[in-house]
Amino acid sequence: MVRVIGLDIIANTPRADGTTATAKERLDGVVDNAVLFEQLGFDGYAVGERHHAPFVSSSPPVILSAIAARTTTLKLFTGVTLLSVLDPVRVAEDYATLDLLSGGRLELIVGKGNGPEQTELFGIERDDAGEVQRENYRLLRAIWSGEPVDWEPPADAPRIRSTPLRAARVHPSPLQEHVRIWHGSSTSAQTVELAAEYGDPIWVANFQKSVDGYRPLVEHYRAAWAAAGRDPADALVGAGFTLFVTKRSQDAVEAFRPVYEKFFASRVDTYNDFDSSVLFHSFEDYLARSAALVGSPQQVIDKLAAYQEAYGYSAISIPGHPDHWTREAWIDSLELFRAEVLPVVDSTVAGPRSW
Repeated sequence: MVRVIGLDIIANTPRADGTTATAKERLDGVVDNAVLFEQLGFDGYAVGERHHAPFVSSSPPVILSAIAARTTTLKLFTGVTLLSVLDPVRVAEDYATLDLLSGGRLELIVGKGNGPEQTELFGIERDDAGEVQRENYRLLRAIWSGEPVDWEPPADAPRIRSTPLRAARVHPSPLQEHVRIWHGSSTSAQTVELAAEYGDPIWVANFQKSVDGYRPLVEHYRAAWAAAGRDPADALVGAGFTLFVTKRSQDAVEAFRPVYEKFFASRVDTYNDFDSSVLFHSFEDYLARSAALVGSPQQVIDKLAAYQEAYGYSAISIPGHPDHWTREAWIDSLELFRAEVLPVVDSTVAGPRSW
């Protein structure tokens, strides 16, 4: 069975009716949407972390604590925790507390994040973010090992934390003996190598490029996993998708066309130097080769089958907020996906031995 989680990076942009929510309205809506995902029978809900406008997601553990208080079974994800700009000691404390309050429902997706605004805000050069993230991840895992930690800031290397640790223990500890940490990435071979080293799963961003653009990263992860002597059956891959499903294919396609024209057609990536062959050159090309689950239930099933063949995913994320749609249309799409798509996908995806 495939796990399905909602993801909201909590951009506070104009709604489908042209109005913009207040920050409080937007955050209250995140909690309400997470409750809806639990009511619909989905597995989890993830909130992003950004430290600049138009986002209101600078404090994920606080938002997830509010969700925890309103839900009982929903897994609580981050999407992603920016270890590139955070003190791992504080991360360990905050998320251990969340795990305790939620009854052991925490899973982290960690990454370096996108955009120069947040790295510059915390005094890290964007080109150094990956290195800082990897060092901070190792420290976070050491802190959560339950053993006293001795740690020295790496010499002549960028860092967030400059204070050494001497036989340090951080309290409290998470309720779970081992909190699952996914490594989110769209380009970094080093990120998936680190995941394989620690026996962790990965989460593919799956947004900017075609399936052929991300497939090599997944293959590299699986090769690194095997090279570490691990059982291939234990390697877990998650992937993000856009979703708008309607009974009639043409209704979804025509509704999505203006979304593509506004947000994708003129988008220029100014940091990642992607080969043009894995980018999209028309609306039709985008629908065919992207991770957009747009169309009838059968078309969405077929697209997910193609990505399953490419990635062998065990979990996916879908939008956790109406975004471009009215709330009614968004909920209709979620319900249709839950009723007519997910049972078919579940029957064809082999899940891990245990979640």
